[in-house]
Amino acid sequence: MLKRGLIAGVVNLIVGLLFQQFFGTIFPSVGAEYQNTALFRPWNDPLMTLFFAYPFILGIVLAYFWDMVYSSLKGNAQQKIFNFAKIYFLIATIPGMFISYTSFQVSALLVLSWTLSGFIEAYVAGWVFTRMK
Repeated sequence: MLKRGLIAGVVNLIVGLLFQQFFGTIFPSVGAEYQNTALFRPWNDPLMTLFFAYPFILGIVLAYFWDMVYSSLKGNAQQKIFNFAKIYFLIATIPGMFISYTSFQVSALLVLSWTLSGFIEAYVAGWVFTRMK
């Protein structure tokens, strides 16, 4: 489980950085919002290095969750991946993004990017887990 989670973390780190770069290119205001030090720590803050631990923590948690729900997922491999991502998205991403939007002074567009990346990250993790079975 740990190995699968760490591999999912590496893949999600790459996918997440590419997604945020892509989203920020299409919507430059999102990129500018990340530079607002009234909302986010500056990148030169040493604590920001922990930002890069997130995909690995998520990967390990999703590997554990995958092991718990895999036998309950129906369909072929693609359907199982989608259903896994959907379950995680509904349980964790939607409530998390709701509270983020209602409590932080960030734009709906930024929260939308986080919401989309939440589903993508869960889907990518499911894809990694099916490849490693």
